[in-house]
Amino acid sequence: MKAASVVLLLLALFPGVSRSQSPFDGTWVIDTSKNENLANEKPTTFLLSDGVFRSGEQVLKANGQDQKVPATGYGDTASVRIVDDHTVEVTSKKAGRPMFTETDTVSPDGSTLTQVVKDTTEAEAVTFENLYTRVAPAPSGAHVLSGTWKVFKQSRSANSTIITYKCTSQGFSAKTPLGERLDAKFDGKFYPIEDDPAQTMVSVKLINPYTVEQTNKRDGRVEFVVRLEVTPDGETIHASLESKTDGSVKTWELHKKPK
Repeated sequence: MKAASVVLLLLALFPGVSRSQSPFDGTWVIDTSKNENLANEKPTTFLLSDGVFRSGEQVLKANGQDQKVPATGYGDTASVRIVDDHTVEVTSKKAGRPMFTETDTVSPDGSTLTQVVKDTTEAEAVTFENLYTRVAPAPSGAHVLSGTWKVFKQSRSANSTIITYKCTSQGFSAKTPLGERLDAKFDGKFYPIEDDPAQTMVSVKLINPYTVEQTNKRDGRVEFVVRLEVTPDGETIHASLESKTDGSVKTWELHKKPK
């Protein structure tokens, strides 16, 4: 998923407990110091052998050339380039424009994988870093990236953690410094996330004054349901995201930025 889209999906907004300013008005920051639920993440398997790269359902020639892949809002071609014996670069493009560049580097002893993903879909690049430990070896003769890996740490660049929003009794508006914006009402209808290449649509339901459920869909299909719970002191948002494609659940915390 695109970095800034995830940020917007985590907005916890409700009509407020007063008739004037909502306690959620202002700027919030995603807490990147925690790596919750990583133990529940499914392992990732790569196979790079005989000039062919395989990851999940993706099968690509490792020749550095753009190849057609099933089109999504975030890409229609991908390429795989073997940089050296320990590094592989995967680039996704849409209409010829680079969207994501993933660099996978395996440690000299072959036990740790550092994956850096650069998202260039926004006004400025966003970077994610995932660290994996090996749980299954590479087949004989395959590139050292091959095998099965389990993530144990994740981090992201600071420019992807900031959220500013305004809440009213009718709905909410939200924006990030990266250019994305969401304006929605509490009416059950779906509203677009502006500046999102995948054209994600969001519907918001008020469960109670401190809990909001967001339903997110693309191409008419529900992709995620996000549940957001605000602490009574108004300083922290607890957010959980349930994938409707694989059933996985991720959690985040956001903290209110001092004025």
